[in-house]
Amino acid sequence: MPPPRLYAHPFSSYCQKVLVALYELDAPFEYRHLESPGAMDELARLWPMKRFPLLQDGERTVIESTCIIEYLQQRHPDRPHLIPDDPDMALEVRQLDRFFDNYMSTPQQKIVFDQLRPTDRRDGHGVEEARAMLDTSYRWLEQRMAGRTWAAGDAFSLADCGAAPFLFYADWTHPIPAACANVRAYRARLLARPSMIRAVDEARPYRQYFPLGAPDRD
Repeated sequence: MPPPRLYAHPFSSYCQKVLVALYELDAPFEYRHLESPGAMDELARLWPMKRFPLLQDGERTVIESTCIIEYLQQRHPDRPHLIPDDPDMALEVRQLDRFFDNYMSTPQQKIVFDQLRPTDRRDGHGVEEARAMLDTSYRWLEQRMAGRTWAAGDAFSLADCGAAPFLFYADWTHPIPAACANVRAYRARLLARPSMIRAVDEARPYRQYFPLGAPDRD
């Protein structure tokens, strides 16, 4: 069987989430870079929403980053378990995964996408709400990460696969306050993880795409 094909762009945070998982699992895959000729047309035929990442494995199409990682876990049961076998621990991992998706990535992207709009169509109130949500998320995560290395349990998990790119870009967009030392330290640990180092390095050529200006510190 040929390896699954991943339709992705290296600068996308949700694509990085899946790439981190693939690198953690050391799983074979074909990288269908979405700036390659014909790749976006292929994606549109597979998924009319044209959202990515998308994994094509034989006749099976898997959408959404969390679902892709769950599928990879099923496909490679002998590799490191990004979702614990214990049901209670697995629920905790999935809850943290949703936290990072909904309360870290969603407001961060709201701010970035608003910057891409024409000036007369921007949503200043929505941006203020997004920044407030990030502040609340940082404060909650600060308490959560006290005495912890990873988001859920002692092992690197699905939750950390999402936290890595989402905190990476969130700090560019709405800096993590100095008072949130645990969050800053957690972000640093994530960025030191070999899988995330690889994902960040692959995305470096595309930093001009970041509309708020990519800082030089990462």
